[in-house]
Amino acid sequence: MLGGWRGTTGATGHTNTPWRRNPSSLNAFCTTSQACRHRKSRRVLRQPAHLTFRFIADHADEWPVAWMCEALEVSVSGYYAWGARPDSPTEAWRRELVGAIEEIHAEVKGRYGSPRMTAELNARGHECSENTVAQLMREHGVRAKAPRRFVRTTDSNHRLPVAANVLDRDFDPEGPNARWCADITYIPTREGWLYLAVVEDLFSRMIVGWSMDESMESRLVVDALEMAVQRRRPEAGLVAHSDRGSQYARDHYPRALAAEGIVCSMSGVGPCWDNAPMESFFGRLKCEIASGQMFATRDQARAEIFEYLEVFHNRVRRHSSLGFLPPEEFERTYNPKRR
Repeated sequence: MLGGWRGTTGATGHTNTPWRRNPSSLNAFCTTSQACRHRKSRRVLRQPAHLTFRFIADHADEWPVAWMCEALEVSVSGYYAWGARPDSPTEAWRRELVGAIEEIHAEVKGRYGSPRMTAELNARGHECSENTVAQLMREHGVRAKAPRRFVRTTDSNHRLPVAANVLDRDFDPEGPNARWCADITYIPTREGWLYLAVVEDLFSRMIVGWSMDESMESRLVVDALEMAVQRRRPEAGLVAHSDRGSQYARDHYPRALAAEGIVCSMSGVGPCWDNAPMESFFGRLKCEIASGQMFATRDQARAEIFEYLEVFHNRVRRHSSLGFLPPEEFERTYNPKRR
C-alpha cells in the first residue's frame, strides 16, 4: 500500500505541511543526488508522470509523499490515483524482471554489469534488451563491482636467459591446448601477502592450472604448470607464454616445459600488452573477489580464490569474448565428447 503524509489545512487555506513550517526539511530532500537527477530529467526531458510516481513509491519509506510530490512538481492526488490502478502488463513484466535481476545479482555476488546480466536473463528465459536491463539496474541501485587499478608484480631486473616472444599476441587460437598464458599476482591479507600463479587456456579463457603460496619462488609457477599439464594432457607443440619475471626465467620452469614438449614464450621488454589476457584476468579477479576489502587470513583468501577459479570463473561467469558463455560450456560446444 502506498504510504505518505498529506498534512492538514490551516485557517489561511494553505497546507500546514512540515516544509512550510521548516523549509530546510524540503531542501534536504531536494538536494539528495537522486532527487536532483529526477527533477532535472523531469523538467528537461519531460519525463512521464508515472516514472516520477514510481520514484516516489520507491522512496516512501525515506521521505513523506507530500514532500516529494511538492519537490518533483506532481500532485498528491495524482500519485494516489496512480497507486490505486492495477499494474499494466508492461509494469508487471518489469517488476518480474527486477526480481530476477536482484536474484542473479545476489547469486554472482555483484559481479555482473548490464551486458552479462542481460545474457544471464536471456538464458533463463527472460527476453529483454541490454538497455532495459541497464535502466532497471540504475533505477533500483543494482551495481556491479567496479574494477581497481592493476599493480604489476613482474621482477624482470635480472640477468637470467629469456625466451623469444613466440606467441606474438596471437590470443585467439583455433582450438584448446594450443596457446596458454601464465602469470603471478599477489593478494593482500592481514597476515601478509598470498601469491597466486595461474595458467589460462586462451581458447576458452579457462583457468587450467593454479597455485597459491606465501612466497613467490619458481616452485609456485611450476606447481601451476604441473596442474595444467595433468588436467589437459596437451600434445607437443603447445605454446606457453609468460612475462620475463625471474620465476619464469629460472631454469626450473623452462625445464618443466621442455620435459612436456611445450614451447616457451616470453613477453618483450616494456610492453604489458604482450600478456594482456593475464592482465585482464587479474584485474577482474581482484575486483570481484574482495570488493575493496582485505582478507583477514591467508586461508580465507585461499577459500575465496578457489571458489572464484573453480566454481565461478570456469563454470558460471559469462565471458564476452566467448559469446557470453562460461569457459566450460564453450569447450563443450566446441567438443561435445569432452567430459
